[in-house]
Amino acid sequence: MISKISKIVLALTLVGSSTVFAQSIADAKKAIDAEQFQKAKSMLKNLTVTQGTKDENFFYLGWVYILQDYPDSAKTIFQKGIAVNPKSALNYAGLGAAAFLDKDKATATTNFNQAVSLAGKDSKPYLYVGRAYLLNDEDGKVPAADANAAINVLNKGKLVDKKDAEILVALGDALRTQSKNTDALGNYQAALEIDPKLAHAKVATGVIWKYANNFESSETEFKNALAIDPNYGPAYREWAETDVRWALSDPKMASVKIKQGADNYRKYLSLTDMSIESRLRYADFLLYAGDYKTLQTEAAALAGSANSNLKVYRYIAYAAYENKDYPAGLAAMNTWITKADPKRIITRDYVYQGRLQLANKQDSLGILTLRKALALDTSKVDVYPEIAKALYGQKKYVESGEAYATFIAKSNKATLNDYLSEGLSYYKGFTEQYFSTAKPKPVPDTTLLVKADSAFSYIQHKASAPVAIVALYQARVNDFKEPDRNTSKGLAKPYYEQYIQLQTAKTTTSDNDKLFLAEAYAYLGTYYEFKEKDDAKAAENYGKAREYDPTNKTAVAYFSRKTGGTKGK
Repeated sequence: MISKISKIVLALTLVGSSTVFAQSIADAKKAIDAEQFQKAKSMLKNLTVTQGTKDENFFYLGWVYILQDYPDSAKTIFQKGIAVNPKSALNYAGLGAAAFLDKDKATATTNFNQAVSLAGKDSKPYLYVGRAYLLNDEDGKVPAADANAAINVLNKGKLVDKKDAEILVALGDALRTQSKNTDALGNYQAALEIDPKLAHAKVATGVIWKYANNFESSETEFKNALAIDPNYGPAYREWAETDVRWALSDPKMASVKIKQGADNYRKYLSLTDMSIESRLRYADFLLYAGDYKTLQTEAAALAGSANSNLKVYRYIAYAAYENKDYPAGLAAMNTWITKADPKRIITRDYVYQGRLQLANKQDSLGILTLRKALALDTSKVDVYPEIAKALYGQKKYVESGEAYATFIAKSNKATLNDYLSEGLSYYKGFTEQYFSTAKPKPVPDTTLLVKADSAFSYIQHKASAPVAIVALYQARVNDFKEPDRNTSKGLAKPYYEQYIQLQTAKTTTSDNDKLFLAEAYAYLGTYYEFKEKDDAKAAENYGKAREYDPTNKTAVAYFSRKTGGTKGK
């Protein structure tokens, strides 16, 4: 259903950017706020010629490039603004924003400080320094240090001009990224009291309700924004994204909301433009909506168009991975990572590159890349199971167990299957050491048995009912804990008995189950033969082992001993 979005949006006819030039900076700023970036650029380019002595014209043109993620172009424009006015606080804020996008925080801070020192009684430099700190946004979140820096400078700007509604909205945005929603709402409301026609504040309020899954309230705010300005595109964009979130949260509403989301995104594009940048925003929407099939098609079309943005290869890679087109995905991701400015690479790029390498059987590379992603962002804990699975496939069992254990410790999404994988990894790590033929033979690390047993015990404690396969591995682990496996103390006995009870209660028994049942009964036969000296029970259990698996070596050996070396019956 999500693909319906693309079918409607892709039907739009490409339109040229506006060539109508505004006569004032206010019109250009209004276009920027409405995300009509091509229109804003046309206006501002004209203003830098017709009003070439006004440094703010250069700043706002540079700011459009910042919003479109072209920091090098922005830097050039800001420097022109400073050439016009060496004390241009706004253009120093812009240079700081360009450096911030380039991940050069030292230079960014220097320029931000210069902007503030030159600001005087003008609150706008504070506003754009604050907004610049919020540029490092990934999936709606901003690192706490950056958000706090934004909040700090915006509060200073608020002291400069308490009636600057834009400062209050930006402060609300900064607080919202840290889930301080009550404080954010207070700032949005204060901004609206100053300027009741501030559509941005209404949309921002709707976004807060969206993330709270209060979709009805969210829609109300978007409608309120459009009542202020029927042509305010961001309201339709956020509304479209809210529709998708609503559809994914409530299957009963999915059909209606997907269609509504398509309509709203179509309106958004019709109110902005169909430039490469707008189509990239559409790609972001498809990524958010999970429509990877259309995303791959749209990104491939963008890659083949004139003046294409290298960023399209990121979208091709993401979509191709999700569509299981692994060779195409890896080729696209390698193009993006090798050709793009390293400062443009984000952690998620490395996550997808690692996944694509694993999918293309480049396991060692994939593990290294996923570890790189974790080094860059320790919150990406969901990649630990992927690393662990790849390590297990390479027979690096102990490392695999450690990766699963780290995931379990750091994530709130760990399942009982993750505990099972952890336990199996540690168990396999021990048995590999135990049966090693290397010279000198390694001393088996018995702490691996303890870790495995702990994982298996957790499963049995948390599961709604005992799990047969877990009981089997608990038995095996405890059998290895025996000082001498030929003179069993019965450490594994209760677990093998539990396994037998669980398996024999089933209506059907698979071939593997039969082999494992034979293993369990053979263990019990050994226990009764050597520990309890109860030959009747030993014979009974060995007999059952032989019934399930006539080739079971322990049972065969027992009956061979009893018949003097001839085949038992």
